[in-house]
Amino acid sequence: MQDTPAPGIRPTDDDAREMARGLLAQARTAALAVLDPDTAGPMASRIAFGRAPDGLPLSLISDLAAHSRALAADPRCSLLLDGPAGRGDPLNHPRLTLQARAHFVRHGADRHKALLHHYLAQHPKAKLYAGFADFAFVLFDVDRAMLNGGFGKAYHLTHADMGLAQPR
Repeated sequence: MQDTPAPGIRPTDDDAREMARGLLAQARTAALAVLDPDTAGPMASRIAFGRAPDGLPLSLISDLAAHSRALAADPRCSLLLDGPAGRGDPLNHPRLTLQARAHFVRHGADRHKALLHHYLAQHPKAKLYAGFADFAFVLFDVDRAMLNGGFGKAYHLTHADMGLAQPR
């Protein structure tokens, strides 16, 4: 992060930190944007969203999904989290963009069992498919984060602001 915010970016304060942490804690889905290896173009899809025991963003995705193949080819991605839908202008509702790198944790890997138990506590219906061989966990190491808290409330956030570990 830069020391001097860009034009239109507010200095990060405790309200922004609390809003970002709240979005991370409440989100059950996210929009995932990847680069399609076949076209080199952007592609977005909706994924289930959770948090690993250490707080890192986490999802469970199938190798059959186009976004899974894209992440295997290029782990750079972006996640968009938004708060619950409410009344009024949706652009005035908070949302958090995470630029990250995806790391797969496959069946048999050291962390898989712990992630499975933790994830199923957040997404119990995933028990129906979590054991399928084509499903793997994806941990997202966040490189950068931007919070839009509504009109005129834009912030750049650090790992510490969001309570996340530094990327591996």
